[in-house]
Amino acid sequence: MANWAILSGIEGNLAAYEAVLADIRRQRQPVTDLYILGDLVGLRGDSEEVVRRVRSPQRGEPIPQVCTGWWEEQCFSLHGIRGLPDAPELVERYGIGAVKDLWEAVSRQTVQWLADLDFGFHELDCLLIHGSTVSYGDELTPETPPIQLCDRLIRADANTLFCGRSGLAFECWVEPGALRSTVTTLDQTAAPQDQEKSPRRVVGVGNVGRQGCQPSYVLYNPGTDQVSFKCVQSSPARGFGAARPKK
Repeated sequence: MANWAILSGIEGNLAAYEAVLADIRRQRQPVTDLYILGDLVGLRGDSEEVVRRVRSPQRGEPIPQVCTGWWEEQCFSLHGIRGLPDAPELVERYGIGAVKDLWEAVSRQTVQWLADLDFGFHELDCLLIHGSTVSYGDELTPETPPIQLCDRLIRADANTLFCGRSGLAFECWVEPGALRSTVTTLDQTAAPQDQEKSPRRVVGVGNVGRQGCQPSYVLYNPGTDQVSFKCVQSSPARGFGAARPKK
């Protein structure tokens, strides 16, 4: 029977990631699929070691399926692979010093590997993605207006959208009573179409490695459609305690 583990936001915290893997191994029902919804890398910790660990799962561990996140996109911007040059989002949020720190934290070779990752995964009736189909930076939370959540679910053509951008762990159901859409082109306006009104949901999968946060992730059983939120007893400081060697 399938059992998915879904996580996001390791952000270079190898100790926290190892703690989550250990917790996954302890589950009564074995995890068959492991999804990482972006933000493998970050400013702190050791992003290179995290990427090496993700790329080399140990015997008996599920092979991680990884998509890109906000931090990966900042790397692409810095290295001129795609997006706006010089990572303006990174500078606006963390200051100009973060440019040098991220450049030194993630090698060009690793950035090239990250650039080949998927934007997200559509499995069964689920979308697993860092933000949403709108953008990697689309931050969905329980406070996001229901009409916006509904829009993201319809865009994704999914009954359940798993996301990691906010770093929050939550389950938010959307139950539209009446929803009608129209498509307008330069030539004509199409006849209105009624959208499916069955309940859909957005699930925030928490985060593994952010500073000051307890590692968390989600288990999902596709057979029963059940979501379980997991917190791991691990000190995030362990993942950031050792200084990264000077290059």
